[in-house]
Amino acid sequence: MERAILKDRTLNDRKLKGRKLSDWTLRDWLGTAFALVVIDQIVKVIVLQFLHKGEVITVTPFFNLVLVYNPGAAFSFLADASGWQREFFVTVALAASAWIVWMLRSHPERTLFCVALTLVLGGAIGNLIDRLWLGAVVDFLDFHVLGYHWPAFNVADSAISCGAVLLIWDALRGEPQPQAAASAPTGSSPIQANQANQANQANPSPDAQPPKL
Repeated sequence: MERAILKDRTLNDRKLKGRKLSDWTLRDWLGTAFALVVIDQIVKVIVLQFLHKGEVITVTPFFNLVLVYNPGAAFSFLADASGWQREFFVTVALAASAWIVWMLRSHPERTLFCVALTLVLGGAIGNLIDRLWLGAVVDFLDFHVLGYHWPAFNVADSAISCGAVLLIWDALRGEPQPQAAASAPTGSSPIQANQANQANQANPSPDAQPPKL
């Protein structure tokens, strides 16, 4: 009995290790987004514990750790608005999150598309928690060169940016094409593959058995 249980566990472990992203379900994508949110929030809590507002810690000649409360969007977009942006960005984040979940459920076959949406979802929720909890987003990564500082950002912003780049890449790459028929010769064009399909339907193999009545 114990050997059978151990064998089943081994087989299950092998199945989990052998899973590809193309086999992921909505639960997997949402779990990954949740993990991103947890990482983002843990890092922000650590930053809030060890840094004070306006404090700058030099890490390298081009990178500092800072603490900035950003009422705007990623990379301080609309940070100087009069205050209406908080409710606006909360609404946008909620609507975008609902839309992303629906898209993840509707297009599980588009792996790169789902990876991109998962990154955006995790980042959006991470910043949404900041807005609801603190009224602003916690930013702490400050890169600069020749006296010019890129707007401070955080882990959630990085996930959103990476997701946006992957969405553009997925759009440029186009929809995945269905595989050509097995009977079509290697290197044949889609038209030739279609003609091969039509020929197979018009002239079925003599070995094919008629359907049973």
